[in-house]
Amino acid sequence: MTNRILIFIVAYNAERTIAEVVRRIPKELFHQYETEILLIDDASADGTFEAGYRLRSLLPERKVTVLKNPVNLGYGGNQKLGYEYAIREGFDYIVLLHGDGQYAPEQMPVLLKTLVDGDAAAVFGSRMLEGRSAIKGGMPVYKYVGNRILTALQNCLSGMRLSEWHSGYRLYSVEALSKIPFARNSNDFNFDTEIILQLNLAGHRIEEVPVPTFYGDEICHVNGLKYACQVIRDTFIASLSKFGVFHDPKFDTVDQTAVYRSKFGFSSSHQYALDAVRPGERLLILGCGPAETVRPLTEQAGEVSLVDVRLEAEHHELAANVWQLDLNELQEQDLGDQQFDCVLILDVIEHLRDPEEFLSRIRGYSQLRRARVILTTPNVVFLPVRLMFFLGQFNYGKRGILDRTHTRLFTFGSFRRLLTQQGFSVTRLEPVPAPFPLAFGENWFSRILLSFNHLAMFLFPRLFAFQIYGEANPLPTVEQLLTDAEFHSEGLRDLVA
Repeated sequence: MTNRILIFIVAYNAERTIAEVVRRIPKELFHQYETEILLIDDASADGTFEAGYRLRSLLPERKVTVLKNPVNLGYGGNQKLGYEYAIREGFDYIVLLHGDGQYAPEQMPVLLKTLVDGDAAAVFGSRMLEGRSAIKGGMPVYKYVGNRILTALQNCLSGMRLSEWHSGYRLYSVEALSKIPFARNSNDFNFDTEIILQLNLAGHRIEEVPVPTFYGDEICHVNGLKYACQVIRDTFIASLSKFGVFHDPKFDTVDQTAVYRSKFGFSSSHQYALDAVRPGERLLILGCGPAETVRPLTEQAGEVSLVDVRLEAEHHELAANVWQLDLNELQEQDLGDQQFDCVLILDVIEHLRDPEEFLSRIRGYSQLRRARVILTTPNVVFLPVRLMFFLGQFNYGKRGILDRTHTRLFTFGSFRRLLTQQGFSVTRLEPVPAPFPLAFGENWFSRILLSFNHLAMFLFPRLFAFQIYGEANPLPTVEQLLTDAEFHSEGLRDLVA
């Protein structure tokens, strides 16, 4: 089946250039694909709409649709209409082209082939892949330097590796666009950054292809300082949203309630737990999560048993015992006659219906009587969250400290009280830094942030801990102590007799 391609031209006061831009679109695209041109004039003050409409008769062999917004929607707002049109009309791919001629239509076949034949969700024409060719093409030096600086900062904040975040020459898979909330994005020029962040958060790949640069006498409508502040702010917020410090619905690109990533290999709750598990221990993991979070623990421990309401086939390969159960309903008989040396309850307690009742209940389980219990939970008074509270922001999100599924929130003090009041002897409470590598990638930037976080936690642990790591031992229940006394007395009676 022939792929359907929409060439979407955004135009504002482009009366002088629009006809030439359309004529330069290679004819081969109309033979190779089922291609349509969509021109949307964003309420121009000149004759952009009329010039575009005349192309319908001047180029009858090409299907050209021309629309004009009754009011100016902005660069981002205009894009929203084009993408919605592509989704509604069932196109496979969409090409974003500017009506001012800044990007060469002649490069379109190469870009389109890369997208159609590859596995990327988007292909960008980058002016920065080939050294200083952008300057040779007429890009002002201050724009070139600004582009480089902003791109470097955004790569650090997002963990991505793009050569240019600010190219307007873009091709997207319409299927990928249909799965991200681009309608929530800004109507301004930072729309382009927000859609990159959405694709990245959704796990889509972006590929870049070098394109030539052409700067003519077109009028630039971008306020450079405002734009720079907007894109850095957006990138920072998207990065924070990865671990729930800040929530913005536009970055809800996947069902993050079903996504739980492992945090091994750097200072984190998972790594602390892994370091605490002793070789050969009989390990019980309550609320084990996906297999990737279990695998390193099974390599460290001896016999491993798992309990979770969601299990995969790989769980059965990794563990000796696997029980698919809701922890809220877990009963002593569900664990059989196993005896455990260590129990892990990582990032779970805050999700339970009644944490107090759960801890009180499992404390009395005979299988856990001599076990060390390792627990982790978010620290609700982590400094960024405190600041958000101070500013009147209490934003629940899909993950992180203010995860929508959290039923309880803890501080160091309330977490210790939870354990002691339910009959546990707390042997260790430690601060855990924020998982910067998950937000920004495994790079020098995240390593520096982790180092600063460790220093800050050393000085003010309750203020700068993202999570709380705890170890505790279940104290014997009164019933267990009575049973012990009866058993012990039975032996003494024999001696006395």
